[in-house]
This record gives sequence, structure tokens and C-alpha cells, in this order.
Amino acid sequence: MQLSKRMKAVADLAGMGDCLADVGTDHGYIPIYLLEERRFQRGIAMDVHEGPLLRARENIQSHGLSDRISCRLGDGLERLGKGEADTVVIAGMGGSLIIRILTEGEKVLKEVSRLVLQPQSEIAKVRDFLQEQGYQIEKEHMVLDEGKYYQAMRIGHGRMEKLLPEEAKYGSFLLKENDSCLKEYLNREEQKFREILESLQDGGNEKTKKRMEELNMELLLIERAKERMQ
Repeated sequence: MQLSKRMKAVADLAGMGDCLADVGTDHGYIPIYLLEERRFQRGIAMDVHEGPLLRARENIQSHGLSDRISCRLGDGLERLGKGEADTVVIAGMGGSLIIRILTEGEKVLKEVSRLVLQPQSEIAKVRDFLQEQGYQIEKEHMVLDEGKYYQAMRIGHGRMEKLLPEEAKYGSFLLKENDSCLKEYLNREEQKFREILESLQDGGNEKTKKRMEELNMELLLIERAKERMQ
């Protein structure tokens, strides 16, 4: 099974274990890949929509893994029992949705040793939530896949130091490791924000002023992040 760069980043963070549950599994590629790599013994592919789950079931069957990967229709973690999985993957969805799934599945997640998250938006909000709820970020990956940047993170139980704003947005591990993909992303974002800011300089209404303040704050976070990576 050949994974995209985005999915490979998620799979790499999953490590090894007994049973992996993939929330929002879509085609079922991640559990298929991890079982074929012999990194997990069993898998649970879950999705809220019947169409994606049907595709996942067909893919699982074609790879001869129907006896080891079960497919379940349900919202978030509602179909996962306590202690069924040691690793849970939640990838390819917005930050607010991930937070809702984690909140509603709190009891089940107490029995899970490892989470792998890949928010498509509101990443700082997700990291702040994890910090507040007693989770610990253990590792982070960032990749560029088909013109888009993706951050993925491995999460365990345990308190972590309070995140600074630039750490919540860009990742403390990525900053510490001087991640080359993050550097490229910061340079692109800085250029984009400066161009937008320049185009707004002549605007005088309140909406424009507010947008300019937001852009200046984004540029400040980028500056702080780049200083950390020097």
C-alpha cells in the first residue's frame, strides 16, 4: 500500500501496537498500511458516512484483511468500546470537529495510550485544548503534499509545559528541530501576509483596520517562530 505524504506522516507517528482505530477512515488506507507493515495486529475503520465506509470495506477485502480490520458506521468514537484500541488516529478534518470528537470520547480515550491527530485547520486551538485536558504532545511531523502543508502530532497522557502562542500555532517540536518544511511554510506565509497588508494600507474603515491588526499579529508570531529556529 502506497500512501500519500500526508497519510504517511500520520502512519509514521502511529508507531506499533495491538489495535489501531481510525476515525474518519475514508478509504481505509491507514489501517491497511499499518497492518501490512506488521505494526499492528488488528484495526478498526470508522466513518460517519456510509459511502466512505463502503469504499474502506472494499479496499480492506481486496487486501485480504477483512478478518483483521472491522468497519463501523458511527460518529466520532461512539462505536469504539473501552480498551478496544491502544492507538487512535483522527486525521483529515477540521480542528473544531477533532476537539468535539475528543470531548465526546473522553471516557474511551482514557484507555487509549496514543493519539495521532492531523487537524486541517485551527491547529493552535487543538494544541491549546490538548494542553488544558491533560494531554502531552510527544512528536510532530510537517509535510508538503500536493501544494498544501499539513501538521501531524502524536499525543500521550501527561502534562506539558504551557505553550507559547507561536508554539501552539507552529508546534514546539517543529520549532526545536528547525524543521525544514516549517521554515518553508513560514517564509511563504510571511510573504503572503505582507502582500495582503500592503494592499490594505490605503483602507481606512474599521473592518480594514481590524484585518490589518490580525495580519500584524500573524507576522509577529512568524517573526517569533523564525527567531526560535535560527
